[in-house]
Amino acid sequence: MKIKHGYMRRLAPTPEQTAALDDQSHAARAVWNLLHDWSTGHGRCLRPSVKDADNAIRQARKEVPWLAVVPAQAAQAVLKTYRRAWTNFFEGRAGPPEYKSRARSRAVVDIPQGRSLAVKRLNRRWAQLWVPKVGTVRFRWTGPIPGVGREPGRLTGARLVREAIGWHVVFRTEVVRADPAPHPGPMVGIDRGVTVALALSDGNDREHGPWMRPKEQERLLRLERAAARKWRAHMRGAPASKRLSRTYDQIAKLRARAKRRRTDWQHQTTTALANRYGVVVVEDLTIENMVRRPKPKPNPNRPGAFLKNRARVKAGLNRSMLNEAHTATVTMLAYKLAERGGTLIRVPARYTSQTCSQCGHRDPSFRKGIAFSCTSCGWIGHADTNAAINIHAAGRVVYGLLSPAPRGDEASRSNRRAA
Repeated sequence: MKIKHGYMRRLAPTPEQTAALDDQSHAARAVWNLLHDWSTGHGRCLRPSVKDADNAIRQARKEVPWLAVVPAQAAQAVLKTYRRAWTNFFEGRAGPPEYKSRARSRAVVDIPQGRSLAVKRLNRRWAQLWVPKVGTVRFRWTGPIPGVGREPGRLTGARLVREAIGWHVVFRTEVVRADPAPHPGPMVGIDRGVTVALALSDGNDREHGPWMRPKEQERLLRLERAAARKWRAHMRGAPASKRLSRTYDQIAKLRARAKRRRTDWQHQTTTALANRYGVVVVEDLTIENMVRRPKPKPNPNRPGAFLKNRARVKAGLNRSMLNEAHTATVTMLAYKLAERGGTLIRVPARYTSQTCSQCGHRDPSFRKGIAFSCTSCGWIGHADTNAAINIHAAGRVVYGLLSPAPRGDEASRSNRRAA
């Protein structure tokens, strides 16, 4: 089997190299926008051929000096990515390509050929690579990379990405390995939540602390208030001032640091779960639907009025759910299980948090916050653990195993119908 992975490392370019990378990213974004204008001119989807678009890009790089800053291979990679975006749209996997603005789009430069990278490790902490029209750029060496040195595999390309804390390089690698044997580990059910990040049916929950330290949270709040004050003094329609832009950059750096900590926890946690368990059962959740803004609820005391605090309370819950990034966690767990011979099962999430895992009776009043108390059999426990046990039972039915006990589990019955 071919295993393809991306390895991100932080670049340490000089000021001149940073300026060159910024110019290349702006030129690559301009190529995308020109292709988009050409393809959607006059409101119609023209879809020029690859040959015509490639010839137009070559001619533009000759006639326009600032477009010649982007390497020819990177410009061709923009064309390939743009064509793939239309293919994904027509096949129903994504929305249509859109115009990329300078303020909101991500600055990227693609290096499609891995043999031109010339990656070389310098010492324990540093390495270098070759970037076309920029030169040799150093990057932090934080772990082995397939295809570099004695590591098996090969580099298939790279992409330079500008994050809030600086430029990074993402190496695309490919490793050929034998098909893994079936994982001998046990089955476990996982309930994803906010109070407990990952509640496991066997009790080995996975939790984490806040992604930001107290001092960082105080600084973030102070910067957000400063940005709000500066925005109120900002003239409508005028570009943001340098002070406001600098405040936004500081906020982005703090949030990017928290995101890196969250991603590191997700990788460590999913790796440990994939090594220990052979079958992992999770709920088939649609996070986009769960974090929608609630509909206005009529106020019973004032006819024609609506309750105003519902949206505010739901907004806080939505932020907590998005801060956990449960979709990314399941994505990491899926490919890591596949590489180790494990299996990921998705079961419907309906009634898993309202059903007693011991007797099978269901009542919404059983759950009060994080406490679960069944009035039928008297079982008392953590609500997330109870849901994880129900998810585990539903996964046993989907996987083809018998239910651990004959009980009226609604989640199990729904999975029997789905199976």
